[in-house]
Amino acid sequence: MKDIILITGAGGLIARELAKRLEKDYTVRFLTRKKRRSDEFEWNIREKTIDESAFDGVSHIIHLAGANISEKRWTDERKKELISSRVDSADLILKTLQKKNIKLKSFISASGINYYGTKTADQIFTESDGPGNDFLSEVVVLWERAADQFKEQNLAERVVKIRTAVVLSEKDGALKKMLPPIKMGIGSALGNGKQYMPWIHIDDICSIYEFALTNPDMDGAYNAVSPQHTSNENLTKKIAEVIKKPLFMPNVPGFVLKLIFGELADALLEGSRASSEKIQKAGFRFEFPDLKNALENLLK
Repeated sequence: MKDIILITGAGGLIARELAKRLEKDYTVRFLTRKKRRSDEFEWNIREKTIDESAFDGVSHIIHLAGANISEKRWTDERKKELISSRVDSADLILKTLQKKNIKLKSFISASGINYYGTKTADQIFTESDGPGNDFLSEVVVLWERAADQFKEQNLAERVVKIRTAVVLSEKDGALKKMLPPIKMGIGSALGNGKQYMPWIHIDDICSIYEFALTNPDMDGAYNAVSPQHTSNENLTKKIAEVIKKPLFMPNVPGFVLKLIFGELADALLEGSRASSEKIQKAGFRFEFPDLKNALENLLK
């Protein structure tokens, strides 16, 4: 009998890619806002409603739900949505498990590398470092606190928090947004371009979730970030190199980004490095630790 896994954030990039890998060894279900298939179950975070039958026999939950950080300008309303989509969704799951008297083998939650704050510094952050003091850091702290409740309330044997870097995929996310201007010959770095961009290949982030699921010794927070560090400028140059396009436009000035994106611009203009040593010491091996190889795999 296969273990049953319930995945939230069904419409996201990672959820579907991950599910393809897990379906041979597990029965996979999804929580989604609108049911379209027999393996999907509806929930509404704002109205606090959920199809409780989704939880029948569930052994593991992979919590990937969360509104896109960089999709819209950060109004007060948007900030509330960014937190609610992560925290209130976890609380709704927690209350359902309590009601149905279910204890999970594992609760594996997405988290963000922005836990350490959005700043360009000499420090390379490890999981033992404390949180930063900006909005994105606050989001991640609340997100992880909601995940930790599952173990504290004895609803999961273990809780794993995957502090995810920028996921590189040609299908969605940062890389997909960066490609069109570079292809048209108008691509350029943002601000001074020296801000670090912690990154990870889509295959490696899916492998990390699979690794966390199948390794019961894993517990707590792990940085899901490639061991090779890069800057915004270097990433832009590497993309242009791989797709054989010239880069001759000047960098986009920071003040222009602030006019367009408001406070969100800080997340584009600043960025720090994080260490992948902990996950590697746990036994994980990156398939794409090198940026150029990762981009060639995705873009060729």
